[in-house]
Amino acid sequence: MGFKEEIKRRRTFGIVSHPDAGKTTLTEKLLLFGGAIRVAGAVKSNKIKKGATSDFMEIERQRGISVATSVMGFEYRDYKVNILDTPGHQDFQEDTFRTLTAVDSVIIVIDAAKGVEPQTEKLMNVCRMRKTPVMVFINKLDRPSRDTFSLLDEIEEQLKLKTRPLSWPINSGADFKGVYNIYKRSLNLFDADVQEIQPAIKFEDVNDPTLENHIGNDAIELREELELVEGVYPEFDREAYLAGELAPVFFGSALYNFGVQELLDAFVEIAPSPKPSFSEEREINPEEEGLTGFVFKIHANIDPNHRSRIAFVKICSGRFERNAVYKHIRTGKNMRISSPTAFMASQKEVIDEAFPGDIIGVPDTGNLIIGDTITSGEDVHFKGLPSFSPEMFRYIENADPMKSKQLAKGVDQLMEEGVAQLFTSQFNGRKIIGTVGQLQFEVIQYRLEHEYGAKCRFETLPMHKACWIECDDQKMLTEFKKRKHQKMAVDKRGRDVFMADSGFILQMAQDEFKDIKFHFTSEF
Repeated sequence: MGFKEEIKRRRTFGIVSHPDAGKTTLTEKLLLFGGAIRVAGAVKSNKIKKGATSDFMEIERQRGISVATSVMGFEYRDYKVNILDTPGHQDFQEDTFRTLTAVDSVIIVIDAAKGVEPQTEKLMNVCRMRKTPVMVFINKLDRPSRDTFSLLDEIEEQLKLKTRPLSWPINSGADFKGVYNIYKRSLNLFDADVQEIQPAIKFEDVNDPTLENHIGNDAIELREELELVEGVYPEFDREAYLAGELAPVFFGSALYNFGVQELLDAFVEIAPSPKPSFSEEREINPEEEGLTGFVFKIHANIDPNHRSRIAFVKICSGRFERNAVYKHIRTGKNMRISSPTAFMASQKEVIDEAFPGDIIGVPDTGNLIIGDTITSGEDVHFKGLPSFSPEMFRYIENADPMKSKQLAKGVDQLMEEGVAQLFTSQFNGRKIIGTVGQLQFEVIQYRLEHEYGAKCRFETLPMHKACWIECDDQKMLTEFKKRKHQKMAVDKRGRDVFMADSGFILQMAQDEFKDIKFHFTSEF
C-alpha cells in the first residue's frame, strides 16, 4: 500500500466525557469489534470480571476510574484505528487537554440520564478552539433516560454545537427496544439477555407496515419522531462535521454492546484522516516526505518489572522508520530509535514503521519531555501543549529515610509525566508539588509506594497560585526576586516561579511590577 493510502486509512481519535458516562466501557467494546481483545473488560473490576484494557494501572483497577490517557490501535475493515481513552475526572484534565492536541477527531460520550455535565463542557471548549470534529454517543439507553429532543437541545445549548441525529432510540430503560439507524436506514433491536450482536433489519422506509411486527405500537411514535427529526435538524453534511460545526449523534448502550458497531461503522467512513498540523514556523501537511512528530505524553513505569519510561509521540508527517536517525529539536542532537512500539494500553509490540496519525512509544531514559519535537532535520516547534498553573500545593516529605533515592527517582519520573508539577522553594529549599486536584496527590502517593517502594507524606501549603515570571529588564527581575524572596521557587526546568498567597497579593505584585510578565501556563 502506498504512502498516501496509508495516511488516508488512519483514524486517530480521542474519547472524552464526564466521569462515569461510560467512556472506558465504550473503548472496550470498540476494541472488541476491532478484534484487538477477545473479552471486553469491566471498568470496576473484580476477581471474576476482566479489568478494562485501557485502565491498565493498578490504581485505575482499584478505583474504577481512568487516571491516565491510554493509547490503543487496531485494524477495522480497511482502516487503522487509533483510540486515545482519556481520564474523565477533572483532576486529570491537563492530561486530557494535551491528548486533544494529538487527535484528529473526538467522540464525546454523554449519559442519557444526566445529560451534559460540567467536565464535558470544558472538554468541548478545547475541541472548539482547535476546530476538532466531534461525534456524540448518548450512552446508557438501557436505563431510564431523559427525553431525546430535550437532550439534543441541551447539547446544542451547553456545548454550542449543532447536532444531527444519525440514529434514534425507541424508548429507554425497561422499555428500551432498540434504535433506528437513520444513517444506514435499518432497525437494530435490543435484547438485554442476548450478548451477541443481532443483525440489523433493513428498513428503507419507516412507513413500511411490517415495522409493527418488530416494535408494535412504538412504530407510530417512531415515525412521528423521525418526521420531526427531518424537519428540525439539518441534513448531515460531512464538510460541516469536518469543520467542527456539526456533530452527528448516535444512541446506544456500551455496557450491552448495543449501538457501538453502528457508531464505529459510521465513524470510520466519515471521520477525518490525519489533518495538517501547526508548528510555530509553518503548517505541516501529513503527506510531506520529511518526518515530524511531537511528544504529548510521558508515562513512567509503564512496565513496573523493567522500570521503563515511554514517551508517546504523535507522527504528523512523513514515514517513521525504525533505526533511522532523527533530530531532537530542543537539544539539537541526533537520536536513533531502535525499539519503537505500538500500543494496546500497557501491551507493546516493536514496529518497523509508522505513518502520520499513528502514536508510537519511544523508550526513554529521561532525554525527552512533553512538547519535544522530533524531525528528519528541519527545525520546527509544535505548539499547544500547556502545563497549567496548579491550584493546590503540598510540601512533599520523605516518610522513610532509607528510601530517599527511590523517592527522588519516583518524584522526578512522575513529574515528567505532567500529572503534577514540582517546584523547589528558593527560601528554604523544600520540594513543593502543585496539582489541579486533590486526587492527584493520592495517585502520586500510591504510585510512589507501589511502583518505586518509596513512602512520602504531604504537608499542606496554603497558596493561591503559582505563576511563571519573565522580564526583559534584568535589573527589575532581580529586584522582584529579592523583594519576594520568601515566595520564589524554581520549576524542574529552572524557570522562576512566583508563589502568591492570595489573589490580592498577586494583584499587588502585578500592579507594582508592571514590566514583569506573569504567565499562568508554562507554555510561553
